Amino acid sequence: MKEFAAVDLGASNGRTILGQFDGRKITLRELNRFENNYVKANGAYYWDALYLYACILEGLQSHVRGGGKSLFGIGIDTWGVDFGLVDGQGRMVGNPRSYRDPRGERGCRAFFEKFGERTAFDLTGIANLTFNTLYQLYDMVQTGDPALKIADKMLMMPDLLGYMLCGEKTTEYTNATTTQMLSSETGNWSKEILRMAGLPETLFTRLQMSGEVKGELLPALREDTGLSGVTNVYCVGSHDTASAVASIPAATDNFAFISSGTWSLMGVVTGHAIINDSVYRNRLSNEGTVTGGWRPLKNIMGLWIIQNCKRRWDREGQTGWDEIVELARKAPAFRSLIDVNDRMFFDGADMPGKIRQYCRETNQPVPESKGEIARCVYESLAMGYRETFLDLEALKDGRIDVLHIVGGGSRNGLLNQFTANAIGREVVAGPFEATAIGNLMVQVKASGEVKDAVEMRRVIRDSFEVQSFEPKAHDVWSEQYERYLKIKKAI
Repeated sequence: MKEFAAVDLGASNGRTILGQFDGRKITLRELNRFENNYVKANGAYYWDALYLYACILEGLQSHVRGGGKSLFGIGIDTWGVDFGLVDGQGRMVGNPRSYRDPRGERGCRAFFEKFGERTAFDLTGIANLTFNTLYQLYDMVQTGDPALKIADKMLMMPDLLGYMLCGEKTTEYTNATTTQMLSSETGNWSKEILRMAGLPETLFTRLQMSGEVKGELLPALREDTGLSGVTNVYCVGSHDTASAVASIPAATDNFAFISSGTWSLMGVVTGHAIINDSVYRNRLSNEGTVTGGWRPLKNIMGLWIIQNCKRRWDREGQTGWDEIVELARKAPAFRSLIDVNDRMFFDGADMPGKIRQYCRETNQPVPESKGEIARCVYESLAMGYRETFLDLEALKDGRIDVLHIVGGGSRNGLLNQFTANAIGREVVAGPFEATAIGNLMVQVKASGEVKDAVEMRRVIRDSFEVQSFEPKAHDVWSEQYERYLKIKKAI
């Protein structure tokens, strides 16, 4: 039996998962779990990369303490767009900044003023989101950031942490696609984008594909963790959504997906990037898959809103997720709706207050109780999913038969049912540890234990249960969807 470790880092928490593959099924065991929050200091938002590195080592040490002796591989996935800088001596240049840092918005405005709003999209196929790596770096260029001046290499977050483990500086393809700096034609760094941004080509490392070996765990870390033998550090789908999509146990190729967590990433899988007026207008991004293909998708604010409501409520006393869902279930239906992607919800401070403000400004009943607020969020999310689902059907020029929801959010049965009601299609929920499973299965495939994506899906279907939700009251949801669109236009 081969054992692998998946390090899965999200924008709110992280964990190390042990995967054991017996040739037919894969089983999971959590080695450690930890919080991951950005830190605000002097108007800037930072990630604590060394803390994350220490948590990874703790996970590996936990494996050894539990009786494990070796690992065949380690793979790291994180959220997209964020990066760290390394100087010529291989040392990290300060703490990486979070995508919620205001510099991205400044850089985006400055880039648009000089080159126009459509230019970067046409070259890369990536939607113009203010937090994209391109705009973060462009702000650094415009402000003469000294960190950029002394940097030798830029590494995306999973590659920065992978470098700490094995000493190799490379960039994995799926996360690189999120930067808005890869050419959709060549699949490599866009020389034209780098020239426009004023960035030297030498700042960027060579690309590696998912499944390639980045390097071997450093001898000093084998000693620190107690691991024996050689442990490969693999390039997996290092963008967490790429790993999550790799875990979908679909029986056919005619499906859409949602990777549901702090963000909801909703899209389809295609063999090529789709770049046209409709994709641009609907703010879809052509991000990479673990097989080197593309997944046109949209970033939807996801569970971020309700997570921050819970944080606010927890100041007054702990409120469990099951309680929040039950309160939402009992609250009146369709009382108030919000646009979950409205800019006002991007910052997490006083989220219940922002929801009330939005409802006042759109002349709707103002939700007061926890149940009313949670119901508003869940119904609005389902409406946002329907809006994007229709865009994806238009993109494919045909009906999509089923929506797969994977990730932590797939455990919310109420939201899954709302989503099925809204889109009028079957929703298949699970597996909920999707990102870790996709991460591990890429390692299993890289080790030669399975031969292709078809076998990966078979292993996942054999290993994990899923739950199906059929649509109910779709006509009622369709009527309310028209109201939702009017509310969006009103604000």
